[in-house]
Amino acid sequence: MSSRSINKVTLLGNLTRDPELKYTPNGTAVCTFGLATNRSWTTQEGKTREEAQYHRIVAWQKLAELCNKLLSKGRKAYLEGRITYRDYIDKSGQQRHITEIVLDDFIVFYDGKYAGDGAASEKKKDFSTEESSPAPDEENTDTKKSPEKKEAEKNDNEQSDEDVNPDDIPF
Repeated sequence: MSSRSINKVTLLGNLTRDPELKYTPNGTAVCTFGLATNRSWTTQEGKTREEAQYHRIVAWQKLAELCNKLLSKGRKAYLEGRITYRDYIDKSGQQRHITEIVLDDFIVFYDGKYAGDGAASEKKKDFSTEESSPAPDEENTDTKKSPEKKEAEKNDNEQSDEDVNPDDIPF
């Protein structure tokens, strides 16, 4: 029996609220936001049904700061991460359970209504980072850049009207 396992979540949806950036007492950036995914299907009676699922997303370190700068309520995004479960005691002393997606990577999809971003003709942009987990002992061995990431890096360098600092982009 193998000791390997996989915990990978892939989501494509719309942000339900603006990202909220905070810092831990030791100065680590953490950003939380919501994402809604929709599913539709046809019943045996021929009726179309729809269902929405709401996900709590958490990003850490540089990725948290990028999420805060680049994402906003209503924007479509593609996310990759891992699912986590935690328990905590709320202010009233009740035991609470929470499910979160810890973000590893994301792509922002641009459409015409975000023309202020200077990317109306660009369909998508990849803002990924290897510094996405609070655990420093985890290593990301995938250091090769895909053609899409190279193109996004080229586009980043060509667009001077964006308010993203090139030092904040990790590739």
